[in-house]
Amino acid sequence: MKKIDYKNELNPAQLEAVESIDGSYLVIAGAGSGKTRVLVHRVAHLVEKGVKPDEILLLTFTRRAAEEMLRRATLLLDERCSRVSGGTFHSFANATLRRHARVLGLSSSFSILDESDAEDTINLIRTQLGFNKTEKRFPRKRAILEVISKSINKSEKLEDVLYDEYPQFLEFGDEIKKIRAEYRKYKAAKSLLDYDDLLVYLKNLLSDHEDVRFYLSRKYKYIMVDEYQDTNKLQAQITCLLAAVHKNIMVVGDDAQSIYSFRGANFRNIMDFPRLFKNTKVITLEENYRSTQAILNLTNEVIGRAKEKFEKNLYTRKKGGEQPVFIDADDENAQSRYIADKILELREEGVDLKDMAVLFRSGWHSNDLEVELAGRNIPFVKYGGQKFVEAAHIKDIISYLRIVYNVSDQVSWLRALLLIPGIGPKSAEKIINSLAIDKNKAGQGGIIKNRDELNKLFEILKQIDPIQQGPAKIIEKFLEYYQPLLKHKYDDFHKRINDLDSLLRISSRYKSLEQFLTDMALEPPERSIFEAGLKDKGDSSLTLSTIHSAKGLEWHTVFLIYVAEGHLPSYLSLEDEESIEEERRLFYVAATRAKENLFLLKPHIDRSPRSFMDGGGTVFTQLSRFLDEGGIMDKFVLALAYK
Repeated sequence: MKKIDYKNELNPAQLEAVESIDGSYLVIAGAGSGKTRVLVHRVAHLVEKGVKPDEILLLTFTRRAAEEMLRRATLLLDERCSRVSGGTFHSFANATLRRHARVLGLSSSFSILDESDAEDTINLIRTQLGFNKTEKRFPRKRAILEVISKSINKSEKLEDVLYDEYPQFLEFGDEIKKIRAEYRKYKAAKSLLDYDDLLVYLKNLLSDHEDVRFYLSRKYKYIMVDEYQDTNKLQAQITCLLAAVHKNIMVVGDDAQSIYSFRGANFRNIMDFPRLFKNTKVITLEENYRSTQAILNLTNEVIGRAKEKFEKNLYTRKKGGEQPVFIDADDENAQSRYIADKILELREEGVDLKDMAVLFRSGWHSNDLEVELAGRNIPFVKYGGQKFVEAAHIKDIISYLRIVYNVSDQVSWLRALLLIPGIGPKSAEKIINSLAIDKNKAGQGGIIKNRDELNKLFEILKQIDPIQQGPAKIIEKFLEYYQPLLKHKYDDFHKRINDLDSLLRISSRYKSLEQFLTDMALEPPERSIFEAGLKDKGDSSLTLSTIHSAKGLEWHTVFLIYVAEGHLPSYLSLEDEESIEEERRLFYVAATRAKENLFLLKPHIDRSPRSFMDGGGTVFTQLSRFLDEGGIMDKFVLALAYK
């Protein structure tokens, strides 16, 4: 039988975690410290010590993570590890509820609504209650479901979720509560559960039925939970209830990487774990296998200033490494040009594109960079947000410009017309047909309900001279017209405004509408990216990613952009200390993705203090507080300027 040499395969802190069996343990796993390795070896160690595989429960956040850990444990020891109970909170809840459904008055054959089904159900109820016919535009199905879901996952009152995250819907609070009540009745009557119900019902099963709780706690004698800093309040309660009898529980995570509060993750879960389990032993993994010491010196200093934390100081045995570099770029486009230049330089030095990433706080931060990269034929893939030119609201504005450039562009006319309330596909088709004869007559003859909006569009078109006016001036005219349509069409219109700011700024670099439209089309983006990739077979794509989507990943070289107050940290967090602390953790997560090179950039000039809706303008940016406190820049970062 295979015997594992744990002492040679693990460092002392990892070994301590793996060999800790009975009792409660909190493993604080610093970035790049081998967290997964610990979980894999601990599963193998428990089985090797004689614990029955089905008495071990491993809870993770994705099915793939659980499957991969158990696969690795099986390779490490033997096939017994494959019989360990592993999966997500939701899959565990589903299996448990089906076995104990009668206790809760549920049918064991309940159906699960996926997100799309849940949205459609909400829409059905919304329509039945007549809320689709209100004078003011009522929230759409997805937004309503998001509000209800966040209220459950955060264990907060619905009105508090509205106030904090959806203030534009505050006036509909009573109506959304009615929808929630009817939604619950509908699901109960038809034996349906959505994703949130799985957790709610499991928590109720464990807390209200002692016999079931004791049965499950005796069945699963050893419990492990991965990424504990990402659990919401319900998941933490479930974890504690499952360990009620034996208290043999190990949770693994990193308080410094708790960045998903917007999904309901609760930072307090990991901080309060030792208080809930009185004799908890905290084991800290500090040896980092990813980054150079120069990068770790910076990240240790930044996270060391957190208001509340578990103390740790990451170190590495890796030798050498360049100091992190800060670039104060002249403006947004200079920031983009520096990155493109540096990427091409590193590529010549032998660093593959796939080993480089550009990270950012918000999806719109990369808008200018995407245009720059496409212009240089540098292939990229973007995660955590739609590609800039593919976003619906950007396509809306582009459709107006294409009409200006070519009044016979029927595809663009169709998109522009369908934006107008009261115009459907049939009406739009009639208008487009009449345009072929005389566009000035298109709004006449009772074809549509909303002739005023159509006439406004025609008036703007008459005022525009594409030869005398550059793309930016033309866009400014359309943005004023488009603003109410944006609010009408998109529940999250406030999140889309920054993209429109970016479009306006990018357009200001062009004199020719034709050239602007050509570059925006990129013939189209997917094709030019694909072709750029073909030019150097064997090379791959640069990664563009939000910080949230980059967690758990690593690259040789990382560029972190918009390291400025109002961007990182986000201006939305500036009035709230807890939010600022999460922004600090976001910075930490981003910086610790880098193995060898870390570049921190900000545009010296920000040409859109908030948005075109506020009048726009030009301001000088302020360095992010995470680099500006306590002389961090002077000690740990090499600062450069770039025009």
